[in-house]
Amino acid sequence: MHTYDQAHRVIFIDLMRAIAVLQMVQGHTIDVLLAPELRTTELPVYAVWYFLRGMTAPIFMFTAGTVFTYLFHSVKKPFEENYRVKKGLRRGFLLIFLGYFLKYPTWTIFDFSDVTADKWQLFISADVLQLIGFSLLILLLILFIAEKLKLNYTATFITITTVIFVASPFIETINWISFLPAPIAAYFYSGSGSLFPLFPWSGYVIAGGILGCYLAQNPLVFKTARFSKRLAIFGIAFTLFAIFSEIILKSLQVQIIDPQAEPNTIFYRVGFVLLLTAVVSYISLRVNHIPYIIILAGRNTLLIYVVHLIILYGSAWTPGIDLLWGYSFSGWQSFGAAVIMISLMTFMVLRIHKLKIRNKELET
Repeated sequence: MHTYDQAHRVIFIDLMRAIAVLQMVQGHTIDVLLAPELRTTELPVYAVWYFLRGMTAPIFMFTAGTVFTYLFHSVKKPFEENYRVKKGLRRGFLLIFLGYFLKYPTWTIFDFSDVTADKWQLFISADVLQLIGFSLLILLLILFIAEKLKLNYTATFITITTVIFVASPFIETINWISFLPAPIAAYFYSGSGSLFPLFPWSGYVIAGGILGCYLAQNPLVFKTARFSKRLAIFGIAFTLFAIFSEIILKSLQVQIIDPQAEPNTIFYRVGFVLLLTAVVSYISLRVNHIPYIIILAGRNTLLIYVVHLIILYGSAWTPGIDLLWGYSFSGWQSFGAAVIMISLMTFMVLRIHKLKIRNKELET
């Protein structure tokens, strides 16, 4: 979700961000349009699509944490002098604002008399933009504390990631709304209707920070096959942890309220992200340059996210496609719609880029 300088460009991260944004756009589009009778994991195509869609958010979050932390460390200056701090703060608060803006409950802006309880709950619930926004602010806080206390950055990120993931099942059992205002409680558990509470989801962003630290401390390591192999080993290890933890939980008959907070789910997702990163980083070893549209897509993930959501779901001021054709398309129609949506988003970022170039030419 962040731009970064050509001097520090890491090709496999560009590819990861492109994969995440394409997955995000097609996932939302198909989810809005696909008919209910086709939404069954008994259909192999849907089962694969459903699994990959569940991995989109972890990929997105992990990559966001990696890029942000890598760029922060690439600026060899103290925290107070690092210009990435101001950029991170601006980005974090912008993401939080846009997260609420997309779900604003009334077109009248200030008249809330007709807003239903369901609309209020949807408005205050924590979604992916608020989650990433707050996670970036948490990353900055971790970086600040680690620098001032002279802590090892990698060890600090590993410790905090572990604490978040381990604590998540227990955090979920607390009825936060009973002693916290609803908008704040929404960030702690799914019981408030939040799809992306901080526990466990911020853990994926901070886990990305571990890789970001490693890349910054070893600037050319991503150009070696050994790097990809190490990522693959860790990915396989986490996948095995997921299998074992699932067996243990079933044998002990442990019930966790939110499936997203289950240890096996977290391990599976971390393992998958690491394995995908290993594959993409290995492929990128043979690639010196990538199509510029991939870089542009990475630079404009926030714009793509906001625009395609407004087209699909509408806003307080505009209707969305879901009102016209929601849950009514066949598989091929949904696939075609996803291709059209991806094409529209690609065209949009290309046109914006060309306009920026023309404006610069006019200024000179």
